[in-house]
Amino acid sequence: MKLIVGLGNPGNQYKHTRHNIGFMAIDCYLQSLDLEFIVQTKFKSHFLKIDNAIFIKPQTYMNLSGESVTKIVNYFNIKDILVIHDDLDLNFGNIKIKFGGNSGGHNGLKSIDKYITNQYTRLRVGIGHPRNIDDKICVSDYVLQNFNNIELEQLKQIFKITNSAIQSFISNDSLMDLQNKYNTKNIMHG
Repeated sequence: MKLIVGLGNPGNQYKHTRHNIGFMAIDCYLQSLDLEFIVQTKFKSHFLKIDNAIFIKPQTYMNLSGESVTKIVNYFNIKDILVIHDDLDLNFGNIKIKFGGNSGGHNGLKSIDKYITNQYTRLRVGIGHPRNIDDKICVSDYVLQNFNNIELEQLKQIFKITNSAIQSFISNDSLMDLQNKYNTKNIMHG
């Protein structure tokens, strides 16, 4: 059994924020299959099981994502996990897959690490850093800003890649294969 986790915050006010790129990516993947989540209060998440894969969007808010993840990991005894999340250290449009590592200050990852350690695969989706845009914007404000219209259009291309990466993960591609296929310099520029 595999677990694919999209990180974000519940509620319409967060729907198109940079911090919700994990939710957006997993939604896009399921929409490509014409499937939708169900609300699963037992696991504090939006939840969908398809064959040997479980998809979730924790509904605990970002800082408590580990509460939802650990409930599902323990209930289904899952060892193979992919967490999709925003990454400030990658330029917008870049994707990087890695296993383990530190949270890089990401509160959703910190919460997951607290409950299940960091022994999972991460699909990092670059959102850029505010220092690259405007020195006056603090990080917490930046990640909670909505994507602009141009970025929302560009996300369509980015999500084609994340859809493929999710499918490759489900199909048991090795970590090295995933990294060779999907780690990019910049999707938006070739």
